[in-house]
Amino acid sequence: MPSTAAPLDSSERPTGQAMLRGALGRCPRCGEGKLFRSFLKVADHCPACNEALHHQRADDGPAYLTILLVSHLGAPLLLACYVAWRPSAMTMIWTFGLGAVILSLLLLPRIKGAFVGLQWARRMHGFGAEPRPLASS
Repeated sequence: MPSTAAPLDSSERPTGQAMLRGALGRCPRCGEGKLFRSFLKVADHCPACNEALHHQRADDGPAYLTILLVSHLGAPLLLACYVAWRPSAMTMIWTFGLGAVILSLLLLPRIKGAFVGLQWARRMHGFGAEPRPLASS
């Protein structure tokens, strides 16, 4: 059965698909190779298609977005639990502290992968840039 997917070297790079592949921990180009070589360390090249991934500059963006999401999910829940059941301070610290750490560890690699996928799809930071000829004097 012939494939209906666009060729990998086409000029169009679907942003949503690349971000989803990155969020799943896969290469944004082929979707086959692993994006990370350790928990948050992006591989230099895709083992499946040999796409260079070292250009990525996710930096602090995924961490900021993770903190934003975890705090905006946790704060209303914390308030609702306090108003409904009035648990002790230590119970609140342990349960919500542990919940925030676990949720952060689950979200951070997925958000970072999506950032790398976005950068690849939008040809940011050297992804897909053709070498420019040197200007002659």
